Amino acid sequence: MDELDAKILQALQNQFPLAEKPYDVLAQKLQITPDELWNRIERMINGGLIRRIGVSIDSGKIGFNSTLAAVSVPAGEVEKASDIIAAFGEVTHSYLRNSEFNIWFTIIAADEKRIEDILKQIQIKLSLKDLQVLNLPAKRFFKLDARFNISS
Repeated sequence: MDELDAKILQALQNQFPLAEKPYDVLAQKLQITPDELWNRIERMINGGLIRRIGVSIDSGKIGFNSTLAAVSVPAGEVEKASDIIAAFGEVTHSYLRNSEFNIWFTIIAADEKRIEDILKQIQIKLSLKDLQVLNLPAKRFFKLDARFNISS
């Protein structure tokens, strides 16, 4: 990563323009061509330096509900459980953990009833008991502004 890559990363985090062609706008601000900008971004994605470029929407502000959920499944059922959980479009993230509750995931849905319905379907499909499924909706939110200062 050189100094220009560091500037690109800072611009992607802090100055991403709301424009019809945002990468053209960024390239102009960085005084490089759009092709050079995109080639460098692709290289950083392929190298694992950039994992994701995308919008982050506060689901609550647009009327949706969300929850953190977890299930406790036998080790031999993890792949099956993961497939079942991932089949729901409302599931945004899932993580395997080394604990009794070994699959953790987030759900964003139109309302709490839909979240409960998804969890019930997962429970039935995996033949889980009530105590093997956790629904942990947030009671308070703490927003961390995780922006990284990059120096070359």
